[in-house]
Amino acid sequence: MNLLRTPSAINTFSPSSSQLHSDRCRLVCRSKRINHHSLKAQRIERPTMELNRNLYPYIEPYSHGFLKVSDVHTIYFEQSGKPDGYPVLFLHGGPGAGTSPGNRRFFDPNFYRIILFDQRGAGKSTPHACLEENTTWDLIEDIEKLRKHLDIPEWQVFGGSWGSTLALTYSQSHPEKVTGLILRGIFMIRKKELDWFYQGGAAAIYPDAWEQFRDLIPEKERDDFIVAYNKRLTSPDPKIQLEAAKKWTIWELMTAQLIQNKDNILRGSDNKFSLAFARIENHYFINKGFLPSDSYILDNIDKIRHIKTVIVQGRYDVCCPMVSAWDLHKAWPESELKIIADAGHSANEVGTAAELVAANEKFKLLLNGSV
Repeated sequence: MNLLRTPSAINTFSPSSSQLHSDRCRLVCRSKRINHHSLKAQRIERPTMELNRNLYPYIEPYSHGFLKVSDVHTIYFEQSGKPDGYPVLFLHGGPGAGTSPGNRRFFDPNFYRIILFDQRGAGKSTPHACLEENTTWDLIEDIEKLRKHLDIPEWQVFGGSWGSTLALTYSQSHPEKVTGLILRGIFMIRKKELDWFYQGGAAAIYPDAWEQFRDLIPEKERDDFIVAYNKRLTSPDPKIQLEAAKKWTIWELMTAQLIQNKDNILRGSDNKFSLAFARIENHYFINKGFLPSDSYILDNIDKIRHIKTVIVQGRYDVCCPMVSAWDLHKAWPESELKIIADAGHSANEVGTAAELVAANEKFKLLLNGSV
């Protein structure tokens, strides 16, 4: 039985034929290294075929390895799909969540060269759960080192939640290396976003899950849960670290989907996963993502305004509320915003997964010159 259906989505951006022509030219020219001005005379119509919205089957990588990116860190990376296909980089969330085999399924393996990597301290990267030399700017440098290591001139970038934060900051740092962006569950690491999730906003929707997270912290420390948890997640006592890590991780997993997924929540009981997820995530949040200002991403939209971008956002996303996607789209009206009416935060919810696949399919058609 096909578990993916066409989602209830609101498209707030309907490109004209001239806009679509420009988008296609920009993508095609970058992939073929030609001057897009020479294609202006061609008329490009909107696609008439139905886009695939089904996740692709599970596949195995055709290559994998480790790349030493600093004296401290070595990152795991893998490639799957078509070895000479169009390169697409998947950026995982958290930070600290690492990649998983299901991440490959958003992309057509007969078209895309699919690159995944575990960010510093996450997944198979070493040292595990390490906070030293672990900042947004370090990760951006790692992406560039990986791109050069794989001899990729430029690529499409795909990221959700924290992955959207990293995709945006990477693109703003290296706009000439990014041919297209597909973003999900927008997170710009602003104070109001962190306060919503860690100071009681989301608790109004999930009071049962919140109490488990809250009760680890004494009342006198509850004015700032990120600081209180940081104290425990960086404790010299491994038992204190692990207890805090599980509470932190389970809180997020219990709020990640519109309909709670018990199997997903069980990941919070995995010691290795929860320790990296909680320690690294908290480390980034207490440091406000290491960004120079609260509005840094929005302030730098002009650097990436030209990049074809699709934003997929669950209407009932509790982890990264829709207001962030809305703020981003308002500042960047050239982007295409898809609002999924029956989804929360997770990329694996039916409607969200379908629109993410469809966005990749649209980019594929643009790159193939099929529209």
